[in-house]
Amino acid sequence: VVDTGGLVFDDDTEFLPHIREQALAALTEASAAVMIVDGQEGPTEADREIAQWLRQQTVPVLLAVNKCESPDQGLIQAAQFWELGLGEPYPVSGIHGNGTGELLDVLVTHLPPTDGLEAPEETRVAIVGRPNVGKSSLLNAFVGETRAIVSPVSGTTRDAIDMIVERGDQQYRLVDTAGIRKKKNVEYGPEFFGINRSFKAIRRSDVVLLVIDALDGVTEQDQKLAGRIEDDGRACVFVVNKWDAVDKDSHTIYEYDRTLNSKLYFIDWAKRIYVSALTGQRVPKILDLVDQAVSEHRRRVATAVVNEVLEEAVSWHTPPTTRQGRQGRIYYGTQVTTRPPTFALFVNDPKLFGENYRRYIEKQFRQNLGFEGSPIRLLWRGKKMRDLERQSANRATKV
Repeated sequence: VVDTGGLVFDDDTEFLPHIREQALAALTEASAAVMIVDGQEGPTEADREIAQWLRQQTVPVLLAVNKCESPDQGLIQAAQFWELGLGEPYPVSGIHGNGTGELLDVLVTHLPPTDGLEAPEETRVAIVGRPNVGKSSLLNAFVGETRAIVSPVSGTTRDAIDMIVERGDQQYRLVDTAGIRKKKNVEYGPEFFGINRSFKAIRRSDVVLLVIDALDGVTEQDQKLAGRIEDDGRACVFVVNKWDAVDKDSHTIYEYDRTLNSKLYFIDWAKRIYVSALTGQRVPKILDLVDQAVSEHRRRVATAVVNEVLEEAVSWHTPPTTRQGRQGRIYYGTQVTTRPPTFALFVNDPKLFGENYRRYIEKQFRQNLGFEGSPIRLLWRGKKMRDLERQSANRATKV
């Protein structure tokens, strides 16, 4: 389902021509279209212009008369719109849902049969970043045409725009989200709710493309976005855009890598790529990195391998000992889930393992197991050795 912007034909200011182009592009791919009109206002000249334009298209059009909260009065309101020449007007209420079932029943008759074909596996990709870093340009470079409105004005995209891209047998749902500003610069309005939808898009995604402006470098807002991605446990690729506009020498990319590692150290596991959405430089390679990050995000590791890594890590650096003589002991570890990969480490007392040692163990996991492009989670679980032995014996008895 594609929700287009409001159509105005006699005004070429701001983004209205772009919205018309988007609406036409959506119609060329649609199996059916639904025109929404205001039942309380009645037919307007703008409605007549849109209806005339739709009659010239090849796609079947259904006419939904909104704001018909009363079933009886709604029939009277809808009858006014026969004059548009689009067939039977269907009274509906967007607030209460009245009439939407009947409209949907008619709509599905215009959809092509699926022939029982199984849809390709879908990878959900959220494109996030500050305003005007080139997110919509990047989306357009992926699909090869202008689908998101691209403008030099910051904050053009106020909603989350979904686009399907297929490559081989893999399908990607790309979501171009609203640019995310500092809270003090955001009023309670369309942009505020657009940002909330952007955060929801991050949570719903398999992988996040964090778009960074190569000219501005890593900002505080980029760091906060990276923190949100880490907190939500999403796979991530840093996409440094506008690379074509940077004055470069043989050392530039290495210096930029060091900057990323320094300012985004807490998410240094993310893959990265330097691109130009404007020229298309390296844009096709982004999906290769997406595939790799998603694969790592979903990967499982055998328990035996996990414990080999733990054994080697402990042999190189034993857990610390408290002043009272208590030393931490790691009994064993196992992977408990994926997306992100999460490991439970059973120890004698989690309090005996400080942050430094926990970071050391995580570093050993990354060095030995990889997971580049994906966060990992380590859960430190306290367990007495005799309880573990009892559980192991019970499992052996059951087998």
